[in-house]
Amino acid sequence: MFIILLLGGFCGWRGVITKSGLKQLSTVELHIVNPLLIFMSYQTELNKKLLGGLAWSFGLAAVSFAATIVFVTLVIPKKRQDYDIERFASIYSNCGFIGIPLINGIYGQEGVLYLTAYITLFNLLVWTHGYMVMKGQRDFSAFLSALKNPSVIAVVIGLIFYLTNIRLPSVPASSLELVASINTPLAMLIAGATASQTNFLKAMKNSGIYIVSGMKLIAVPALCYGLMRLTHAPELVIITLTIAAGCPVATTGTMFAVLFDKKPERCSEYFAVTTVLSGITLPLLTAVCVKLM
Repeated sequence: MFIILLLGGFCGWRGVITKSGLKQLSTVELHIVNPLLIFMSYQTELNKKLLGGLAWSFGLAAVSFAATIVFVTLVIPKKRQDYDIERFASIYSNCGFIGIPLINGIYGQEGVLYLTAYITLFNLLVWTHGYMVMKGQRDFSAFLSALKNPSVIAVVIGLIFYLTNIRLPSVPASSLELVASINTPLAMLIAGATASQTNFLKAMKNSGIYIVSGMKLIAVPALCYGLMRLTHAPELVIITLTIAAGCPVATTGTMFAVLFDKKPERCSEYFAVTTVLSGITLPLLTAVCVKLM
């Protein structure tokens, strides 16, 4: 995955993937490929083990987000000039863009199934709590937008099919599987091309980049892992959600920053730097979690 990310960086640097092309590829990834992979993860036989793991995933994802929001709010005070974008970046990860291909590559459909719980809560919270953090005032109107997110819709439809034991015929299923299978290389190419547009030397002069990187890639996943280890949840659920929490900064932050004029270039730097660093931290995080289980 990291090699593909570097290839994406080269394509972005050489202009093979342009800014307009990057936007189109991101739309395809977020609105078609990613939701299809989520939906297809539910196309499996209904059994008590998976259903129980999914229930644990939703519960622990809620606990993880609640603990993370409190922790980050306490650690990053309002006296910091960019506290709002630093808080957002430290709380919300790129769990769909980076998390899905990573989990799918390691644990397959079962891991993606558990990850959908985290992604669902992410989409609901990022458009409510996250939206208000970036806007600087309370506004719950964006909650309806979260419900229309393709990933949330894919979870709802997929869950209905799973619980009612509806399976697609082999011909459309195999076609959708082919499209879903390009998720990992496409996501990594996009992430690499996006990172290539960032001036890393300039980014490293900002103290916030060290705070956000430390919080997002180390402190937050460590906190979530510690809390989940206190429960009797399945090991795969705990590892999956820990990896999701330790993914790099969410690209949604840049979109909100543009919307509310909150230094979008700074948010892009957070995304780019943490994405590159995650090539080191995510394998280490996964290895540590597996060893400690």
